Amino acid sequence: MLRQVSQALAAFQLALAEIRAAQQVTSFTMSEFGRTLQPNSGGTDHAWGNHHLVVGAAVKGGLYGQFPDFTLGGKDDATGRGAWIPQFSNQQYGATLGSWFGADADMLQNQVFKNELASFPQADLGFMLN
Repeated sequence: MLRQVSQALAAFQLALAEIRAAQQVTSFTMSEFGRTLQPNSGGTDHAWGNHHLVVGAAVKGGLYGQFPDFTLGGKDDATGRGAWIPQFSNQQYGATLGSWFGADADMLQNQVFKNELASFPQADLGFMLN
């Protein structure tokens, strides 16, 4: 269904540009879990790592992070069944969007994420224009 998602997001972006709101709207995907690469008897199990989309005129395009090693039992597999270890946290992702939305670093650190951002080397992943 990626073609349908792509076409819908493209139409939405064109509509935003038409009403001159493209710089004020950012669409993104968000999930706290992924799926294992190796199936079990009924599908795949919950895992951690995942890919996300961030779309909008205020987004610095590109790939952020590295694709994981898809080898079962490889360096990015936490369980031996294809559960990726994420490179970025949901807190970093949210803080990057929150900063673009106008929240300052102190608010993000102390109120929104309750001192969780200090656990990561960078709070802002840099995918939004300021």
